[in-house]
This record gives sequence, structure tokens and C-alpha cells, in this order.
Amino acid sequence: MAEVHAAPVSDTDAAPASEPWPSPARAWYAVGIFGATIFTLFGTQFLTSLILMAIKADLNLSENQLAIIFGSAGFFVLAFASFVISPLADFFSRRLIIGLGLLILGFCNLGTALVTAAGILLVVRLIGGFGGAGNGPATFSLLADTFPPSKLPKAMAAMNVGFMFALGLAYLVGGYLVRALATPTYTLPIVGELRSWQVVFLILAIPDLILGLLVMFTVLEPKRRGRTAGTSQPTLASAYSYTRVFKYLYDNRRAFAPMYLGLLIDCIALGGNTFWMAVFYQRTHGWGPGDFGVYQGWALLLLAPAGLLFGGWIAERLAKRGIADANQRVVVWAGLAHLPFAILFALVPNPWMALAFATLNTCVVAIGTGPKNAAFQSIVPNEMRAKITATFLFMFTMGQAIGPVVVSSLTTHVFGDENIRYSLALSHGILGPLGVLVYWLGLRAYGEAYSRARAWQK
Repeated sequence: MAEVHAAPVSDTDAAPASEPWPSPARAWYAVGIFGATIFTLFGTQFLTSLILMAIKADLNLSENQLAIIFGSAGFFVLAFASFVISPLADFFSRRLIIGLGLLILGFCNLGTALVTAAGILLVVRLIGGFGGAGNGPATFSLLADTFPPSKLPKAMAAMNVGFMFALGLAYLVGGYLVRALATPTYTLPIVGELRSWQVVFLILAIPDLILGLLVMFTVLEPKRRGRTAGTSQPTLASAYSYTRVFKYLYDNRRAFAPMYLGLLIDCIALGGNTFWMAVFYQRTHGWGPGDFGVYQGWALLLLAPAGLLFGGWIAERLAKRGIADANQRVVVWAGLAHLPFAILFALVPNPWMALAFATLNTCVVAIGTGPKNAAFQSIVPNEMRAKITATFLFMFTMGQAIGPVVVSSLTTHVFGDENIRYSLALSHGILGPLGVLVYWLGLRAYGEAYSRARAWQK
């Protein structure tokens, strides 16, 4: 595999002396808060997967309807709304955009807890998509102005530990909640009688509301840096102009196209896997959602964060050796290494073997998560960072939206409800190798783009 080299990265990469980087304490506080934010954003999705069958039974939904309302609807809105909301991160306070979005998500979880009609639930989940629409671009843009380029992969990896804790703790807390909320209905002050799954959503609203306020009032908004030469401060009108964005993407298409397409492919597989995992264990191995949640939660909580941190460490080591495509190279390695586990977990006959393979699959995938985010940010100029991130996250959310429906369609129309294992194995068996191939084909172009970007990463 050919290597593209850049000048070795120093530990002391920094802005000019007159514009010092934020203090480590403020910088890592932001990482911690945003890691917790990722926990709330993705934790809701993981925890919801544990109560799908209860929701299906109460609302009399088909599996495709279930996938659309609780899996696809919010992601579709998020994908398109990000084009409207994310550009504001190049103009307005990024912490305000993130904080208000979290408050919207909190109120939408309250709405989900308080309604029972499927149509109204769909509307509430659609509105929830707006809450997360600006979060990713604003967060990535803010962190890229908080850490020097050589430190960014490690910061991204550390922040994404929140994703792994979200995965582990959501399953763990959700498992214990499902066990604890054994009574079908509960009568609570003010809101009255609720089903047990509605109580879960009521609980999920609390961290969104708290974190929204913390982001708005305690996180530092750093100085914007990394603008290309000759550019001026954006105006509100320019914030909504994608002309320069699409030109930049087109000029660097050999680097960006594999990153976009690879992400879409990965997320279709990931979205279907995450949404239907608890149902798979119920139907294939007879584990209740509470049992699966507790077992999988403990396994991921103890093991998965190490994969994220290892990925950030190895990418930083490669970058210091002058390997320009270091971030993307780690993505390829992780994508290739996880394939056997991604396919076998669904096919092995023993539930504990399945749990072991599924855990290893997640841990190995995690190795590429921080470098994948850092790879993208490292070749994007500040003045268009939020808008380009919005286009990248569009692919992420579309994959997450499509994935649950792909698996439910295969299960319903090809294999049958009791054979969901084959739907999961087939989706990974096709999409996994395809994603690795796409990323690998873009390695050299990414390295060249990274080397060019070093001129304005100061």
C-alpha cells in the first residue's frame, strides 16, 4: 500500500503566539461535555431498541412501521435539516446551536412519553430530528478550533468514548430499567397513567435538558482559526451559500468521494444492526431485552472505550512519522479487521458466542471512529467547516435511516421474522467488504489533500 508522506507533526502544533490555543482544562472540559452529549444523542437510540417489541404490541405496528417511526423518521429529518441549521455554525455561536438542539430533543422525548397515537408519535420523532441537526457540525467545528491538529485525533477519540459509553450504558441502564419496570402500567403525578416504555422516554428527557443548559452556559466558544488565505469573516448571507463548498468538494473529489460513500455504506450496516440487535437476541436465542441489555451493556462498557482510545493513539503515532493518510489508514485497517466478527455473531448457535463476537465487532469498529472524524476535519477549511460537515453527516444520517428498513425488509420479505439473523449477516457480508474497498481506493488522494491542508492548519 503506497504511503503519502507529509512533514512530521510536532507535539507543539499551535496557532501564532498572539493567539494561543485554549487551556487544556477548558479544552478537555469541552470534550467531556460533548462526550456526554453523544451519550444522550445515541443512547436514546440504543435504549429504544430494547423496548421495540413492547411499543409494537401496544401500538399494533408492523415491523416496517416500527423501523420508520423510531428508526428512520428522525434521521431523515436530521439529514435534510442539517443543511439549514448547520451553516449557522459558521456564523453564530456554536455552543448556542448545540445547547438549543439538546433542549429540543429533551422536549421531544417528553412528547414521546406522553402520547400513544402512532401518527402523533411520528410527528414528535420528526421534530426531534431538528434537535440534532446542527450538533455534529457545530461540535466538530468548535473542537477543531480548540485543539491543535496533532492533538485533534486523540480529542475526537476521547469525545467518542461518549458514544461507546452511550452504547454500553444505554444497554446496561435500559436492561435494568426493563427488568425494573415489569409492571405494564404506572400512575405518576401530573402525567397520570403511562405504559412502561413511556416511562423510559420520560427518564431519557432529563439528561438532554441538563446538558443543553451546560453547553450553553459553561463551554468555551474558541477563536475561529484555520481560514484559507484571503478569506473574510462570513456573513449571514454567505453562511447559506454552498457555492464555495461544492467547488471545494469537487476540486478535492478524489479525497472526499470515498469518504462520503464509505460512510454511507458503513452506516447502513450499523443502523440496521443497532436497531434490531435486541430483537435478534429475543427471537434467535430467547434472551429477553432486559437480559440482553445487561449482558451487552457490561461487555461494551468495559471493553469498547479501549478501542476508541487505541485508534486515536495509533493515528497520532502514524502522523508523527509523517504518514499523511494516517487517519484514513486506521479507518481501513479497522474496517477490514471487524468483518469476521460482524458476520459470525449473527450465525453462531450459542448466545454467549454471539455476544462475544458482537462485542469484538463493536470494539474493532471503534478503533476507526476517532480517526475517521479527524480525517474529515483535517482537510476542511474553517470558513466552510460546518457546511461541509453537514454534507458529510447527511450521509451518516441517511445510512442510519436506511439501515433499519433494509433489515426489516429482508426479514419480512425474504427470510421471515424468526430468521432475522440471516438479514443481519447478509447486510454485513455485502456492505462490510464494499465499504473497506471504497475507503482503500481513496487513501492516496486523502493523503495528498492532507498534505495540502497543512499550509493553513495554523
